[in-house]
Amino acid sequence: MSTPDIPLFDIGAWRAAGVVERAALAARLDRAMRDSGFFLVSGHGVDESLGERIREASRAFFALPDPVKDGYATGVGGRGWIARGREANAFYGEVADVEKADLKETFTFGREDPAGDPGWFTANVWPVEVPGLRGPVTSYAGQVQGLYRELLEVLATALGLEPGYFVERSRDAPYTFNINRYPALSVTGAPLEGQFRVAPHTDWGILTILDRQPGYGGLQVQTLDGGWADAPYVPGAFTVNIADLLARWTGDRWRSTRHRVLPPSDADPDEELISLIVFCETNMDRLITPLAPPVGGGTQYPPVVAGDYYREREAAASVG
Repeated sequence: MSTPDIPLFDIGAWRAAGVVERAALAARLDRAMRDSGFFLVSGHGVDESLGERIREASRAFFALPDPVKDGYATGVGGRGWIARGREANAFYGEVADVEKADLKETFTFGREDPAGDPGWFTANVWPVEVPGLRGPVTSYAGQVQGLYRELLEVLATALGLEPGYFVERSRDAPYTFNINRYPALSVTGAPLEGQFRVAPHTDWGILTILDRQPGYGGLQVQTLDGGWADAPYVPGAFTVNIADLLARWTGDRWRSTRHRVLPPSDADPDEELISLIVFCETNMDRLITPLAPPVGGGTQYPPVVAGDYYREREAAASVG
Protein backbone atom coordinates (compact mmCIF):
# COMPACT_ATOMS: atom_id res chain seq x y z
CA MET A 1 0.00 0.00 0.00
CA SER A 2 1.30 3.45 -0.90
CA THR A 3 1.64 6.18 1.72
CA PRO A 4 -0.40 9.31 0.97
CA ASP A 5 1.49 12.59 0.76
CA ILE A 6 -0.11 14.65 3.56
CA PRO A 7 2.37 17.39 4.55
CA LEU A 8 2.31 19.76 7.49
CA PHE A 9 1.92 23.31 6.18
CA ASP A 10 2.91 26.11 8.57
CA ILE A 11 0.76 29.03 7.53
CA GLY A 12 2.65 31.20 9.99
CA ALA A 13 5.73 30.68 7.82
CA TRP A 14 3.65 31.62 4.77
CA ARG A 15 2.57 34.87 6.38
CA ALA A 16 6.19 35.81 7.08
CA ALA A 17 7.55 34.67 3.69
CA GLY A 18 8.50 36.74 0.67
CA VAL A 19 7.39 36.11 -2.90
CA VAL A 20 10.04 33.48 -3.68
CA GLU A 21 9.53 31.59 -0.42
CA ARG A 22 5.75 31.66 -0.90
CA ALA A 23 6.08 30.16 -4.35
CA ALA A 24 8.08 27.27 -2.91
CA LEU A 25 5.59 26.67 -0.10
CA ALA A 26 2.67 26.75 -2.53
CA ALA A 27 4.44 24.33 -4.87
CA ARG A 28 4.77 21.87 -1.99
CA LEU A 29 1.02 21.95 -1.47
CA ASP A 30 0.43 21.54 -5.20
CA ARG A 31 2.31 18.23 -5.08
CA ALA A 32 0.23 17.03 -2.16
CA MET A 33 -3.03 18.09 -3.80
CA ARG A 34 -2.14 15.96 -6.82
CA ASP A 35 -1.37 12.96 -4.59
CA SER A 36 -3.63 12.90 -1.53
CA GLY A 37 -5.76 16.04 -1.67
CA PHE A 38 -5.00 16.45 2.05
CA PHE A 39 -2.64 18.54 4.19
CA LEU A 40 -2.29 19.65 7.79
CA VAL A 41 -2.20 23.32 8.81
CA SER A 42 -0.24 24.55 11.82
CA GLY A 43 0.50 28.10 12.94
CA HIS A 44 -3.07 29.10 12.08
CA GLY A 45 -3.70 31.17 15.19
CA VAL A 46 -7.26 29.95 15.73
CA ASP A 47 -7.92 30.03 19.46
CA GLU A 48 -7.62 26.42 20.65
CA SER A 49 -9.67 27.14 23.76
CA LEU A 50 -12.71 27.73 21.56
CA GLY A 51 -12.62 24.13 20.37
CA GLU A 52 -12.44 22.93 23.95
CA ARG A 53 -15.43 25.07 24.93
CA ILE A 54 -17.44 23.87 21.92
CA ARG A 55 -16.76 20.24 22.75
CA GLU A 56 -17.74 20.75 26.39
CA ALA A 57 -21.00 22.49 25.47
CA SER A 58 -21.86 20.07 22.67
CA ARG A 59 -21.41 17.09 25.00
CA ALA A 60 -24.05 18.66 27.22
CA PHE A 61 -26.38 18.94 24.24
CA PHE A 62 -25.77 15.43 22.95
CA ALA A 63 -26.42 14.07 26.46
CA LEU A 64 -29.97 15.46 26.41
CA PRO A 65 -32.82 12.96 25.93
CA ASP A 66 -33.76 12.39 22.30
CA PRO A 67 -37.27 13.88 22.78
CA VAL A 68 -35.61 17.15 23.80
CA LYS A 69 -33.16 17.06 20.90
CA ASP A 70 -36.07 16.32 18.55
CA GLY A 71 -37.12 19.92 19.07
CA TYR A 72 -34.03 20.93 17.09
CA ALA A 73 -34.21 18.18 14.48
CA THR A 74 -33.32 18.88 10.88
CA GLY A 75 -32.18 17.00 7.80
CA VAL A 76 -28.92 17.05 5.86
CA GLY A 77 -28.36 20.62 4.70
CA GLY A 78 -30.45 22.13 7.49
CA ARG A 79 -29.55 23.85 10.73
CA GLY A 80 -29.92 21.97 14.00
CA TRP A 81 -29.69 18.36 15.14
CA ILE A 82 -29.24 15.48 12.69
CA ALA A 83 -29.99 12.29 14.58
CA ARG A 84 -28.02 9.10 14.18
CA GLY A 85 -29.40 7.15 11.26
CA ARG A 86 -30.42 10.23 9.24
CA GLU A 87 -27.28 10.49 7.08
CA ALA A 88 -25.57 7.89 4.89
CA ASN A 89 -22.57 9.11 2.93
CA ALA A 90 -21.29 7.60 -0.30
CA PHE A 91 -19.01 8.46 -3.19
CA TYR A 92 -20.51 10.50 -6.05
CA GLY A 93 -22.34 8.18 -8.43
CA GLU A 94 -22.69 5.43 -5.84
CA VAL A 95 -25.86 4.73 -3.88
CA ALA A 96 -25.55 4.86 -0.10
CA ASP A 97 -26.76 1.87 1.89
CA VAL A 98 -29.38 3.44 4.15
CA GLU A 99 -29.46 0.28 6.25
CA LYS A 100 -25.86 1.10 7.22
CA ALA A 101 -26.32 4.79 8.00
CA ASP A 102 -23.39 6.66 9.51
CA LEU A 103 -22.76 6.00 13.21
CA LYS A 104 -22.83 9.63 14.28
CA GLU A 105 -25.07 12.45 15.32
CA THR A 106 -24.52 16.05 14.32
CA PHE A 107 -25.38 19.57 15.35
CA THR A 108 -24.98 21.89 12.39
CA PHE A 109 -24.70 25.64 11.95
CA GLY A 110 -23.85 27.97 9.09
CA ARG A 111 -23.24 31.49 7.91
CA GLU A 112 -26.09 33.89 8.56
CA ASP A 113 -26.66 36.77 6.12
CA PRO A 114 -30.05 38.51 6.18
CA ALA A 115 -29.30 39.96 2.72
CA GLY A 116 -28.31 36.58 1.27
CA ASP A 117 -30.35 33.94 -0.50
CA PRO A 118 -32.57 32.42 2.24
CA GLY A 119 -32.13 29.04 0.61
CA TRP A 120 -28.47 29.09 1.66
CA PHE A 121 -28.31 31.51 4.57
CA THR A 122 -30.71 29.76 6.91
CA ALA A 123 -31.03 31.05 10.46
CA ASN A 124 -29.09 29.05 13.01
CA VAL A 125 -30.85 27.19 15.80
CA TRP A 126 -29.35 27.59 19.28
CA PRO A 127 -30.41 25.12 21.99
CA VAL A 128 -31.72 26.99 25.01
CA GLU A 129 -30.62 24.09 27.22
CA VAL A 130 -26.97 24.81 26.38
CA PRO A 131 -26.51 28.60 26.38
CA GLY A 132 -22.73 28.21 26.38
CA LEU A 133 -22.64 26.91 22.81
CA ARG A 134 -23.42 30.01 20.74
CA GLY A 135 -20.49 32.21 21.77
CA PRO A 136 -17.59 29.86 21.04
CA VAL A 137 -19.24 28.50 17.87
CA THR A 138 -19.65 32.00 16.46
CA SER A 139 -16.09 33.03 17.33
CA TYR A 140 -14.56 29.79 16.07
CA ALA A 141 -16.45 29.88 12.77
CA GLY A 142 -15.35 33.47 12.16
CA GLN A 143 -11.69 32.66 12.79
CA VAL A 144 -11.81 29.56 10.59
CA GLN A 145 -13.36 31.57 7.76
CA GLY A 146 -10.43 33.96 7.98
CA LEU A 147 -8.07 31.00 7.69
CA TYR A 148 -10.09 29.72 4.71
CA ARG A 149 -9.55 32.96 2.82
CA GLU A 150 -5.81 32.72 3.46
CA LEU A 151 -5.73 29.13 2.23
CA LEU A 152 -7.56 30.15 -0.93
CA GLU A 153 -4.76 32.62 -1.59
CA VAL A 154 -2.16 29.90 -1.05
CA LEU A 155 -3.95 27.55 -3.43
CA ALA A 156 -4.40 30.22 -6.10
CA THR A 157 -0.66 30.89 -5.87
CA ALA A 158 0.02 27.17 -6.26
CA LEU A 159 -1.89 27.26 -9.56
CA GLY A 160 -0.06 30.33 -10.81
CA LEU A 161 -3.19 32.47 -10.51
CA GLU A 162 -3.60 35.85 -8.88
CA PRO A 163 -3.74 35.29 -5.09
CA GLY A 164 -7.27 36.68 -4.88
CA TYR A 165 -8.68 34.51 -7.69
CA PHE A 166 -10.75 32.16 -5.49
CA VAL A 167 -11.38 34.71 -2.74
CA GLU A 168 -13.08 37.11 -5.16
CA ARG A 169 -15.32 34.31 -6.41
CA SER A 170 -16.30 33.16 -2.93
CA ARG A 171 -17.15 36.36 -1.05
CA ASP A 172 -20.86 35.54 -0.93
CA ALA A 173 -20.39 31.89 -0.03
CA PRO A 174 -22.16 30.15 2.81
CA TYR A 175 -20.40 27.60 4.97
CA THR A 176 -21.55 24.67 7.07
CA PHE A 177 -20.14 23.97 10.53
CA ASN A 178 -20.83 20.46 11.79
CA ILE A 179 -20.18 19.22 15.29
CA ASN A 180 -20.03 15.45 14.83
CA ARG A 181 -20.38 13.16 17.81
CA TYR A 182 -19.09 9.64 17.22
CA PRO A 183 -20.57 7.58 20.06
CA ALA A 184 -18.69 4.77 21.74
CA LEU A 185 -19.14 1.10 20.89
CA SER A 186 -20.82 0.67 24.28
CA VAL A 187 -23.52 3.06 23.01
CA THR A 188 -23.92 1.98 19.37
CA GLY A 189 -23.48 -1.74 19.77
CA ALA A 190 -21.54 -3.73 17.18
CA PRO A 191 -21.58 -2.04 13.76
CA LEU A 192 -22.90 -3.93 10.76
CA GLU A 193 -20.41 -5.29 8.27
CA GLY A 194 -19.33 -2.33 6.16
CA GLN A 195 -20.82 0.29 8.50
CA PHE A 196 -18.73 3.30 9.54
CA ARG A 197 -18.89 6.38 11.69
CA VAL A 198 -18.78 8.10 8.30
CA ALA A 199 -18.86 5.89 5.21
CA PRO A 200 -16.31 6.34 2.39
CA HIS A 201 -17.12 9.56 0.56
CA THR A 202 -15.73 12.78 -0.83
CA ASP A 203 -16.72 16.22 0.41
CA TRP A 204 -18.81 18.37 -1.86
CA GLY A 205 -17.58 21.96 -1.93
CA ILE A 206 -14.19 23.70 -1.99
CA LEU A 207 -12.21 22.98 1.21
CA THR A 208 -12.94 21.19 4.46
CA ILE A 209 -11.19 22.38 7.63
CA LEU A 210 -11.30 19.75 10.37
CA ASP A 211 -10.37 19.81 14.05
CA ARG A 212 -10.40 16.16 15.04
CA GLN A 213 -9.51 13.92 17.95
CA PRO A 214 -7.30 10.87 17.41
CA GLY A 215 -8.67 7.45 18.22
CA TYR A 216 -9.10 3.84 17.16
CA GLY A 217 -12.18 4.82 15.16
CA GLY A 218 -10.42 7.65 13.37
CA LEU A 219 -9.97 9.18 9.93
CA GLN A 220 -8.59 7.21 6.99
CA VAL A 221 -7.68 8.45 3.50
CA GLN A 222 -7.79 6.40 0.32
CA THR A 223 -4.40 6.07 -1.36
CA LEU A 224 -3.61 6.29 -5.06
CA ASP A 225 -3.51 2.50 -5.32
CA GLY A 226 -6.95 2.13 -3.74
CA GLY A 227 -5.84 1.15 -0.23
CA TRP A 228 -6.61 2.98 3.00
CA ALA A 229 -4.18 4.76 5.33
CA ASP A 230 -4.62 6.41 8.71
CA ALA A 231 -4.53 10.18 8.38
CA PRO A 232 -1.62 11.73 10.30
CA TYR A 233 -2.45 13.66 13.43
CA VAL A 234 -0.53 16.63 14.85
CA PRO A 235 -1.87 18.25 18.04
CA GLY A 236 -3.11 21.76 17.35
CA ALA A 237 -3.03 21.36 13.57
CA PHE A 238 -6.11 21.28 11.36
CA THR A 239 -6.68 18.60 8.76
CA VAL A 240 -7.64 20.18 5.41
CA ASN A 241 -8.85 18.47 2.25
CA ILE A 242 -9.88 19.39 -1.26
CA ALA A 243 -13.58 18.83 -2.03
CA ASP A 244 -15.41 17.98 -5.24
CA LEU A 245 -16.10 21.43 -6.66
CA LEU A 246 -12.48 22.56 -6.32
CA ALA A 247 -11.31 19.33 -7.95
CA ARG A 248 -13.70 20.00 -10.85
CA TRP A 249 -12.58 23.63 -10.99
CA THR A 250 -8.96 22.47 -11.43
CA GLY A 251 -9.91 19.88 -14.05
CA ASP A 252 -8.73 17.14 -11.65
CA ARG A 253 -5.26 18.59 -11.31
CA TRP A 254 -6.12 18.22 -7.63
CA ARG A 255 -7.87 15.25 -6.05
CA SER A 256 -11.07 15.21 -4.07
CA THR A 257 -10.10 12.07 -2.23
CA ARG A 258 -12.32 9.47 -0.65
CA HIS A 259 -12.02 9.29 3.10
CA ARG A 260 -13.87 7.58 5.92
CA VAL A 261 -14.17 7.53 9.69
CA LEU A 262 -13.74 4.03 11.09
CA PRO A 263 -16.47 2.47 13.25
CA PRO A 264 -16.06 2.33 17.01
CA SER A 265 -13.53 -0.29 18.03
CA ASP A 266 -13.65 -3.01 20.64
CA ALA A 267 -10.05 -2.02 21.40
CA ASP A 268 -11.63 0.84 23.37
CA PRO A 269 -15.40 0.31 23.67
CA ASP A 270 -15.82 3.58 25.58
CA GLU A 271 -14.03 5.76 23.04
CA GLU A 272 -16.20 8.73 22.06
CA LEU A 273 -14.85 11.35 19.64
CA ILE A 274 -16.12 14.80 18.68
CA SER A 275 -15.00 16.43 15.44
CA LEU A 276 -15.45 20.09 14.50
CA ILE A 277 -15.84 20.34 10.73
CA VAL A 278 -16.18 23.51 8.67
CA PHE A 279 -17.20 22.88 5.07
CA CYS A 280 -16.05 25.91 3.06
CA GLU A 281 -17.76 26.82 -0.20
CA THR A 282 -17.78 29.19 -3.13
CA ASN A 283 -20.71 31.40 -4.13
CA MET A 284 -23.63 29.06 -4.72
CA ASP A 285 -24.58 30.77 -7.99
CA ARG A 286 -21.03 30.32 -9.29
CA LEU A 287 -20.77 28.36 -12.55
CA ILE A 288 -17.86 25.99 -12.06
CA THR A 289 -16.00 25.48 -15.34
CA PRO A 290 -12.65 23.61 -15.33
CA LEU A 291 -9.59 25.79 -15.69
CA ALA A 292 -7.81 25.09 -18.96
CA PRO A 293 -4.38 23.43 -19.02
CA PRO A 294 -1.64 24.05 -18.06
CA VAL A 295 -3.37 25.47 -14.94
CA GLY A 296 -6.07 22.82 -14.98
CA GLY A 297 -5.48 19.09 -15.21
CA GLY A 298 -7.31 18.59 -18.48
CA THR A 299 -10.49 16.79 -17.38
CA GLN A 300 -13.36 18.51 -19.19
CA TYR A 301 -16.27 18.35 -16.78
CA PRO A 302 -19.45 20.02 -18.02
CA PRO A 303 -20.04 23.35 -16.25
CA VAL A 304 -22.16 23.04 -13.11
CA VAL A 305 -23.73 25.62 -10.82
CA ALA A 306 -22.22 25.14 -7.36
CA GLY A 307 -25.59 25.17 -5.58
CA ASP A 308 -27.09 22.60 -7.93
CA TYR A 309 -24.24 20.19 -7.29
CA TYR A 310 -24.46 20.77 -3.55
CA ARG A 311 -28.21 20.07 -3.40
CA GLU A 312 -27.73 16.88 -5.41
CA ARG A 313 -25.17 15.62 -2.89
CA GLU A 314 -27.32 16.63 0.10
CA ALA A 315 -30.25 14.64 -1.28
CA ALA A 316 -28.07 11.60 -1.93
CA ALA A 317 -26.81 11.57 1.68
CA SER A 318 -30.22 12.00 3.31
CA VAL A 319 -32.05 9.10 4.96
CA GLY A 320 -35.81 9.37 5.36
